[in-house]
Amino acid sequence: MGPQGEPTPRLRCATEAAALDAVRDTSDVDVTSLQTQVARLEVALDNMSQGLCMFDHAARLVICNARYHELFEIPPLRLRSGMSQEDVCAVLIAHGCYPPSVTVDAILETTRASLQAGGAMPILRELVNGRVLSILFRPLKDGGWVSTFEDVTEQRRSAAKIAHLAGHDALTDLANARALREEGRALMAQTSALAPVLAMHYLDLDRFKFVNDTHGHEAGDELLRLVAGRLQAVLRRGDRIGRLGGDEFAILQRVPTVHAALEFATLLVDAVSAPFGLSVGPVAIGASVGTATRVGLVEDLEPLLHEADLALRQAKLSGRGTTTLFDPEMSDLARQRRSLEAELHVALAAEQFELHYQPLVSLDRDRNRIVGVEALVRWRHPVRGLVSPATFISIAEETGLIVPLGAWVLGQACRDAAGWPAHVVVAVNVSSMQMRHKAFAADVFAILEETGLAPARLEIEITESALLDESDTIMDNLNRLRSAGIRFAMDDFGTGYSSLSYLRRFPFDKIKIDRSFMQDAETSADALAIIRAVAGLGASLGITTLVEGVETAQQLAMARAEGVGQAQGYLLSRPQPGAVIADLLKQDRLPGD
Repeated sequence: MGPQGEPTPRLRCATEAAALDAVRDTSDVDVTSLQTQVARLEVALDNMSQGLCMFDHAARLVICNARYHELFEIPPLRLRSGMSQEDVCAVLIAHGCYPPSVTVDAILETTRASLQAGGAMPILRELVNGRVLSILFRPLKDGGWVSTFEDVTEQRRSAAKIAHLAGHDALTDLANARALREEGRALMAQTSALAPVLAMHYLDLDRFKFVNDTHGHEAGDELLRLVAGRLQAVLRRGDRIGRLGGDEFAILQRVPTVHAALEFATLLVDAVSAPFGLSVGPVAIGASVGTATRVGLVEDLEPLLHEADLALRQAKLSGRGTTTLFDPEMSDLARQRRSLEAELHVALAAEQFELHYQPLVSLDRDRNRIVGVEALVRWRHPVRGLVSPATFISIAEETGLIVPLGAWVLGQACRDAAGWPAHVVVAVNVSSMQMRHKAFAADVFAILEETGLAPARLEIEITESALLDESDTIMDNLNRLRSAGIRFAMDDFGTGYSSLSYLRRFPFDKIKIDRSFMQDAETSADALAIIRAVAGLGASLGITTLVEGVETAQQLAMARAEGVGQAQGYLLSRPQPGAVIADLLKQDRLPGD
């Protein structure tokens, strides 16, 4: 269109001339009316959403509309009616509409091929200005053709975005599980003398749930994005990474040796272990990695991913910040764990659990007096016999069975203790999963009311892991129980990096010094110094100290000498069934010096 919306001179010349030629041979046609129709046609052409140009049988330009000029960003006067298609293409290329790789001959050939095929399929062309045009060539009866040009840039971008989202995690923009499998095919199908080993690393974050529960999901999402960035920063060329969901990531790579794969797994752990600066403040987490490897070509990725997952589970059982290489024995262990999991459900319903109790003995004024007992659950399996909690507690925690099992232990321990001397305290281990339930405190109160046990005779033992999940629910349960007179002990003290801070934030009644220090006390001055320091700390804070794992007379003497208040261990008494403990409590104290 020209100024004030008038048709361009070229368009008026082309369309009007064609119409008037027809009128000269038609005496009964109103020339003015035809001129009006031509003007309307020009307005319609110039208001089309598509660009349009027409060529005659000699490949000469007949007409092109304003949208055509707009799409190619060229002035209307650059194209004139009667120009050959070759000249038109030359103008477009000279104007810089197409990338340098596009030539006039290539455009002419594309046009010929499309017209010969009937023009049914559109041709896509990308312009330098970023536009993508969908072009249709429609042949005319006289040998010419009409070309229409549609701007499909946004549709293409939307389609590309949808395709990208289908294969990528929306939060971190890493490949998702499906896309990782697809991208991994190239690594699976290729090998070389320099990198014959295909390695799959399965990474899971430590303490991620704590960040989510403490600071909220927005902080958790921010952390995941930062973790993804750090992992990408340590990748090598050709490595593939994906987020499998939650706080789990997978990295697939070709490496020279299995040892190189393990070194890279350690690098992943180190990358995540440094503190992260979140908007809510700095947080420190960690990661565990399971690694599985294959040598040579690989046809199926699933077994490798499964093995890496098994290795990851073993790594997490070994503690935080560890890496583990898959071993075939892990498959057997996994099958055994699945079997135990199924049997645990049956055991709970069939009441196959029982409690044993280990005495807690005074070392100071009431020397050797039994002041309490710790309740320890045992599984009386119909085939396996008596199963240690070390075998099944971790499975119960993974499956959530620890909640009903823990409730049974608490109830049974209180029922047994209600019949014992009034000075005897019963200590019960409680998991963080139990304490995350809003009704936990109410359930404990109901058990005490049912059994008639005084609140001061119940001692709940919690580990640092329970306090790591310092949610409002957990702290509310702790404070309600503490206000009712229930005692609290910190179990395994000294094994965590923040135990001292928890002593300030929550009023514990007892510190249980981890058995590892007592085991090393006879040979390690450092271990003995820690026992001495904790005993002194307890005395200054008015907190009872108890040392676990006393197995020799020398260890017992050392504990007394360092001022520890109570002791527990095989030297004093092994865990015993309730009936045996009841008889032992009648004696009031254990034999000794």
